Formats: sequence, structure tokens, C-alpha cells
Amino acid sequence: MSACSIRHYAVDQTADILSGQGGVFASDDDPELIRDAAPLSLKLIEGLIAERAEHRGLLLAAAKGFTQYSYAFVQQDADELENKDVNAAYRLRERAARLYRRARDYGLQGLAAGDKEFAAALRADPKKTLASLGHDEVPLLYWTGAAWLSWIALSKDSSDALADMPIPMAMLDRALSLDEGYSAGALHSLFITVEMSRRSNTEQAAARSRAHFERAVQLSGGNLAEPYVALAEAVAIPRQDRKAFENLLRSAINLSPDAVPDARLENHVMQKRARWLLEHTDQYFIE
Repeated sequence: MSACSIRHYAVDQTADILSGQGGVFASDDDPELIRDAAPLSLKLIEGLIAERAEHRGLLLAAAKGFTQYSYAFVQQDADELENKDVNAAYRLRERAARLYRRARDYGLQGLAAGDKEFAAALRADPKKTLASLGHDEVPLLYWTGAAWLSWIALSKDSSDALADMPIPMAMLDRALSLDEGYSAGALHSLFITVEMSRRSNTEQAAARSRAHFERAVQLSGGNLAEPYVALAEAVAIPRQDRKAFENLLRSAINLSPDAVPDARLENHVMQKRARWLLEHTDQYFIE
């Protein structure tokens, strides 16, 4: 075996370990510990991608990791800081947008699988291009679509970003058609917010969001906080339904974060979000 082959083997072995470490982070009950540990892990993953750009496990880990880190530890910090320091909150949202864009780019790299024409084809006809992707691509479709929509949401002043909206929407639609039960209903939880972003009748959009909420709760056994928080923010606030807002957030807070060990960290993060939203209820509702 040549020195080059040995190096590639060593890189691949390390890549496999790092790309599979998500479960260790996801089951942790200390968000602050993960906040401190995640940047090093993400930079190690990026370093390995530079060596093995075609390693889809690494590309998925990067797309997922940067999306989760940006939401849990950058964007939420911005929301919590806004009432104290608007400029600092703005800078944090700019950083969050950059991290979401980085996550999206890694996800696109994974979906392209070395096809140099993929990006152009995706922009020309998203639905047709994505129709060839199968069940194995659902995780990449989910995390790439989620990162892309999050980047767009923080880039509302950019016409180019808004023009991209149909592409991540098509990604998530394709993922839902392939595996609606992915990650205990994660797609349905995301669609609670997505439906309210579509250009359609508000009442119809709200009804679709509630249907996704019910399915997400069913698929998760009611053990994940995310669908409750998503419905509270995406539907209860625009409809100015304070009672529903408070009830949904209390439901999120009252569930056991340990009910789903692989989602322990997610539940802690979303319950923290729910508590913060409850504490600031007055700023979202007009009496």
C-alpha cells in the first residue's frame, strides 16, 4: 500500500468516526457544553472535507452541524440580546446567516455527489432535478433545505436570497414525499413554519400548519418540544392567539427532555426557547 493510500485510508477512518458522532452530541443534556465543543468538531469536519470532498457522511455532518449550531447558539442569542443591544443582535444575525449559508453549501455539495451540472440544473428546474433523488438523500435534503430557508429568513433585504425560495421548498417537498417520518417527524415540524411562508390564503396556511403539527406530535409520541414551539411562533403569534401561544409553550416545557434520549439536547434547547418566549409574551401580543 502506497503512502498516499495509507493517508487516504486514515482520513476515511477518521471521517467515518467524526461524521457519526452526532448521536453523542444529540443525547447530551448540557447545551453549554455542546456550545463549547461544537466549533472544534465542526472545524475538524471541515478539515477532513478539504481532504475528502466526496465523503457524503462528512458533508451531511457539516450541513447538520452548522445549521444546529447557528440556530441554537447564534440566532437565539441574537433574539435574547435584541432588547438590550440592537446592534449586537444585528451582528449575531449576520453571523447566523453566514453559518446557515455555509451549511447549505455543504449540503448542496453532498447532494451533487460530484455532478458538476447539478447546481445549474437545480436552479433551472428544482422539481425535475430533485425527482431523481431517493430515500437515501432525505437527510441531506432536510438539512440543506432547512439551512437554505433559515439563510433566506435572515436575508430578507436580499432579492437574490428571496428568489431562491422555490429551491429549498422543493427540497423539503421531495423529502416529505420520500419519508414523512424522517427523524420522528422533523419534516412535519419544519413544515409548520414552511406552510406559513407559502404564498396562499392565511387561513388555509394555518390549517396546513396545524395538520403538520398534529402529525409531528403523533410521529414523535408527543415527546419532542419542537412542534409545540414552532406552532406557537408560526401560527399563534400571527393570529394573535395568546391563549394558544401560552398553552403550546407550557406543553413544550412540561414534557420530559429525557423521553427520547437521542433528542435530549434538542429538547433542552427548545425548552429554553419556550421559556424565553413565555417570559416575553407581552411583546408579541397587542392587548
